[in-house]
Amino acid sequence: MAIPLPGTPVRGSTTGKPIMALFDLLGRTWSLGILWNLQQGPATFRELQHRCEQISPTLLNSRLKELITLHLVEKQACGYQLTQSGLALINIILPLGDWSKNWAKQVQEYTL
Repeated sequence: MAIPLPGTPVRGSTTGKPIMALFDLLGRTWSLGILWNLQQGPATFRELQHRCEQISPTLLNSRLKELITLHLVEKQACGYQLTQSGLALINIILPLGDWSKNWAKQVQEYTL
């Protein structure tokens, strides 16, 4: 599967609108999870694998390559970390985490 680049066909868009390329990327197994776990700070490959609930090394390696190519993650001496673009994206996603906690409470109340 090709890296979802804005301006090229991606899942859901033949024109590759930037938002659709982003949704394609974030919808891939563990892409969002890797970004979410790197918000805690830099991590070595092994530490990131542990943070991601023992993701397979092959899948982690593939996703890291994609995220690096798309300038959301970078590799430094301390390990992998979010770039400025990655941090900006996480800052947009963080409120969804709060929303999801409230939503989970509501769902539990309705299903009891």
